[in-house]
Amino acid sequence: MGFEPIFDREVWSRVPFQFWSFVFFLFGSIVGSFLNVCIYRMPLGQSVVSPPSHCPHCKYSIPWFLNLPLATWLLLRGKCKNCAAPISPRYFLVELLTGIAFLCCWLAFGRESAWLALVYALFLAGLITATFIDFEHFIIPDEITFGGIVVGFILSLALPVLHGETAVGASLMKSLVGIGVGGGLVYFILRMGKLMFGRQRIGLPPDTSIVFSESALHLPDRDIPYEEIFYRKSDTILMQVRRVELVDRCYWDVTVRLALLAKRLEIGEDQLDPEQCRHLEVVASELVLPREAMGLGDVKFMAAIGAFLGWQATIFSLMFSSLIGSVVGIAFIALGKREWSSRLPYGPYIAAAATVWVFAGQRILDWIFSGASGTR
Repeated sequence: MGFEPIFDREVWSRVPFQFWSFVFFLFGSIVGSFLNVCIYRMPLGQSVVSPPSHCPHCKYSIPWFLNLPLATWLLLRGKCKNCAAPISPRYFLVELLTGIAFLCCWLAFGRESAWLALVYALFLAGLITATFIDFEHFIIPDEITFGGIVVGFILSLALPVLHGETAVGASLMKSLVGIGVGGGLVYFILRMGKLMFGRQRIGLPPDTSIVFSESALHLPDRDIPYEEIFYRKSDTILMQVRRVELVDRCYWDVTVRLALLAKRLEIGEDQLDPEQCRHLEVVASELVLPREAMGLGDVKFMAAIGAFLGWQATIFSLMFSSLIGSVVGIAFIALGKREWSSRLPYGPYIAAAATVWVFAGQRILDWIFSGASGTR
C-alpha cells in the first residue's frame, strides 16, 4: 500500500539527479509564492484561493507573467508594477527559503525515495508558513495545526517509511503516539508554566494612580508600551482597583480586566470596548500583567509535528527549541536588546528544531547517546 509506485526509483533515475534538483528548487519557489498568499490571508480569515493575487495597496490583479517566483520581485525591484508601492522583501524571502527547503529535501532523501522527499518538503512548507504568521501575528492558524495533524496521519498511512516502518499499522501507531505525546507534553508544560510563571505581579504603593493612554501603560516610575504586554488575544491585564475613572463615569472597588487585542475591557460586570474609552485611570495597589512563553497554538503545532515525525521528534523539538531560544535570548542581551527576546513567539523555535530533526535529528541523538555510553 502507498504511493511508491508513482515514484518508482528506476524510472526517476533515468533522468539526471541534478535535473530533479533544479525541478525541486523551482517547484519549491512556486509553492513559496502560494505560501505568501497563505501568510497574508490566513490571519485575516480570507480565502487563499479567491480573489487571485493582487496588490494589497491598489488592488491591482497581478497577471501570471508578473507573478513569477523570485524573478518578478527582483525585476520590479520590490515594487508594484501598477502603483509602485513597495512590496515587502518577505515575499522574495519566503519563495527563496521554500525553494531551498525543497532542494534540501531532494538532496537528503531523493535517492532513497522521491515520495519521501516530497512529503518532507510539504512538511517544511507548513513550518515556513507557521513561522512567518507567528512572527507577525503571534498565532498559528488552525488550518496549519489541525490540518497538519490530519495530513500527517493520512501520509503515515500512505507512506510507512515516513516513520521508518514497512507496516501500515506500526506507522499509524507512531503517528498517533506522536500526536498524543507532542500535544500532551506541551499542554502539560503550558499549564504548569501558566500556574507557576504565567503572571507577573507588580506591587505598588497604596492608592497608586495608573493611567492607560492610547499607546502605553503609565506607572509613577515608568511607562510600559502595550506592545511589550499584549502579544496574543488571550493576554489580559488584571487589577483589583479602588477607583476607576472614565470620561463619563466612575466605579468603586471593582475588578478590571483589559484584553486589548481582543478589544475587551471588563469593569466589574460591565463590558466595554477599550477603543471607545478615551481616558482610563485607575487607583490600585497591585497590577497583574500577562506573561507566557507558549500558547495553545504551540500545543496543536507540536501535535502536528508528532503526526508527521513521531514522538521522538516532538521531545527533541521541545528540548532543542529551548536551546535555540536560550541562544537567541543571550544574543539579544549581549546586543543590549533584552526586550526583543520577550517579543518573539515560541512557534518559530519549534519549527527550527523540527527542521533540524528532519535532516539530522536521529544522527544527533545517536551521537549524544554514543558519547554518553563512551564515558562510562
